[in-house]
Amino acid sequence: MTAAPPTTNDHGTDVDPHDLAMVAFRSDPARRARDCLLAVNSGMRSGYAALKAELTPRLGPVIVVENDARGGRYTLVHRDERESLHPVAEEFALAKSVAHVPLGLFSLLAPYLTGAAGTDAWAAPLRGYAETLATARRELHQAGLPAELAASSGRILDAALAFADRSVAAGGFTVASFTDFSGSVYTDIRTNMTHAARAQIAGVGELLPRWRRRIGEREWSDLYVVVLSIWTTAVLNQNTIIIRRFMDPAQVATHLLDVPTAQLPADPVATALDNLARIVQDNVAAELVFPVDQAVADALKGRQDLLSDTILEQLSCPYRGRAA
Repeated sequence: MTAAPPTTNDHGTDVDPHDLAMVAFRSDPARRARDCLLAVNSGMRSGYAALKAELTPRLGPVIVVENDARGGRYTLVHRDERESLHPVAEEFALAKSVAHVPLGLFSLLAPYLTGAAGTDAWAAPLRGYAETLATARRELHQAGLPAELAASSGRILDAALAFADRSVAAGGFTVASFTDFSGSVYTDIRTNMTHAARAQIAGVGELLPRWRRRIGEREWSDLYVVVLSIWTTAVLNQNTIIIRRFMDPAQVATHLLDVPTAQLPADPVATALDNLARIVQDNVAAELVFPVDQAVADALKGRQDLLSDTILEQLSCPYRGRAA
């Protein structure tokens, strides 16, 4: 596309066509008036951002939890200090790793579950994953796992390898053959889940009382906890369930916050503190901005959009506001 040539203005200066459009844009009285109105909101957002930036470093004590494959990375933000660690023993990750074997096989084979007979493209990935499973099976006895967990993990790996061998030998698989395999290891998966849960409860249960003693009872009662998790685990998140037992019961509803994300952010602590500052700021603003309507004030405090009630009212009565 050829760029439009520059135009000469009344002063003999070349003006880019884009700049001419911007001049015309600004010279339109209606557009100029609307921009002035929109500037009101821009000013509000600038002030809001500045206030939030001032509030963020004042927050504390705060615990930020990043849900991950190791049971969660915990960071305590208290005054000018931070401490980050993974409190959950490795048994958690080991138990879950083996419990995920059926999900791993499903991920490889799902594109072919309804048409495996027409292609062998699935065979190479399956053989590659089977090699990983076989290596894990050979080394399992060296991992130092509790006897019950080692036994259940061994049965899961053995069943997965047998399924892979059968599928390759038969030149295909079906939904039924896969669910026969996955159903056969369900009890062992539950055993692994039991060990993972036990390790997580023990690890978090050891850490939080230690941090509580360090902070002191007065500040602990004002503790905020922000749990960052993938959206699919944001309801009844395992860390949230455990943590609430160690908080002031009167504060759990407002101070234990689940923040679901599409993926964990690059800087989880900064993201958590930014969200927390916004929440705290809105809680204070709500009472002062909407002193005559507690319902709207509560909406500003929570996760409800301020327009939601008005939209619901208008949708329930589509003729609202129209002439009879």
